[in-house]
Amino acid sequence: MGEKMHAEKYEFKAEVKKLLDILVHSLYTSREIFLRELISNASDALDKLRFESNRGSAIVDKDLPLEIKIDFDEKKNILTVSDAGIGMTRDELITNVGTIAKSGTEEFLKLIAETKSETSNIIGKFGIGFYSVFMVAKEVVITTRSFRSEALPVEWHSDGLGDYEISELDEKTFRGTNIAVHLKDDAKEFTEKWRLENIIKKHSNFVSFPIYLDKEKINTVNAIWREPKSSVTKEQYNEFYKFLSYDNDEPADVIHKSVDAPIQFNALLFIPKKSSEAFWFDRENYGLDLYVRRVLIQHKNKDLVPEYLSFVKGVVDSEDLPLNISRETLQENVIFTKIASSVTSTVFGYLADKAKSDENGYKEFWKEHGKIFKLGYGDFTNHDKFVELIRFNSSVCKDKDELISMAEYSARMKDGQKEIYFITGPNRDSIDVDPHMEIFRNKGLEVLCLFDPVD
Repeated sequence: MGEKMHAEKYEFKAEVKKLLDILVHSLYTSREIFLRELISNASDALDKLRFESNRGSAIVDKDLPLEIKIDFDEKKNILTVSDAGIGMTRDELITNVGTIAKSGTEEFLKLIAETKSETSNIIGKFGIGFYSVFMVAKEVVITTRSFRSEALPVEWHSDGLGDYEISELDEKTFRGTNIAVHLKDDAKEFTEKWRLENIIKKHSNFVSFPIYLDKEKINTVNAIWREPKSSVTKEQYNEFYKFLSYDNDEPADVIHKSVDAPIQFNALLFIPKKSSEAFWFDRENYGLDLYVRRVLIQHKNKDLVPEYLSFVKGVVDSEDLPLNISRETLQENVIFTKIASSVTSTVFGYLADKAKSDENGYKEFWKEHGKIFKLGYGDFTNHDKFVELIRFNSSVCKDKDELISMAEYSARMKDGQKEIYFITGPNRDSIDVDPHMEIFRNKGLEVLCLFDPVD
């Protein structure tokens, strides 16, 4: 690290002081999200550098690899997050860290004070991600050097209590930003390798730059949903599915979709080969992972697909949602609602194609997932698509395993027949010997056989 030249003290703005006071004195269950925020900032700095490089700007230390490094010192109780990104000048540091650039701080303070709401859902939304570090830090030192050749490296130093100090350093500093987090005594867990690795894998596994923890690359699985379909192999899909679902089988179906307009998002969805019959006992355990620009915002979001499509596993990644939007706001967000509706339509479209082009494959799908899919009878928005996809056994089927669609039934209806006839029973054998069936056989009327309670 370079020698300090001269230091100047600055007061935090009043709303920042208030914010830091709340963060420092509130212990949340989700303190770990400070690391996600620091990694997101580092990734953003690397993205900006890449942009400058593509623009042909002159860049200091241009051969530095674009990566994020995380180191920890258990003895000194210090965690360090560094990147070789765009870096900051002295003025940029004052603007970015000394003040809160985004509006809505007052709203944020009110929300926290009133509800003691869990921070993991709201911090990034108000542009105050960096400040979450003071939930675990008694002191933070930022050393940064801008990519611009004329800018001197600078150091920022604060205990988060009210003021910060900035000093310029001499030249012996590489481009990028290094954040040394001097941890509070009750935050020692953040110098444990397994703990840090878990947090990175949980929240930042698909950041597009390599993340090294103690010289070991942690984010080894690629965000293949961001790749063009043509460049992803079947093996990559299978590997990702197993990583996501802990299933030993490969998936029966892969649905990979990129949408550019009117809303930009990527979805990678899987239909498992086997149904998890445990659904009836574990109904809360479903949903798709929601990412915003590769950062996990919510694990198993239940609003992206309706419950009757709960067999679908996968991820949805949006460019247009604000990073770290709160759960409360998600449900009212127009963009989110459009994404969810588009994801549901995508699954319906895929199943409709499969039913037409791969009858046996669709029959396998129905045998495994039909029970849950039938719960969609109450979805009036998708009613017509739903009716196309449901299957039943009927009295004209050669055995209990044959299936027909509603379209096939209606095509065989007799002239003047206005009703659809059905009979319930525990199995096909008991229906075949039911005396009521005699009358329909004599008239040549087809009867649907309903075996499931949900039918």
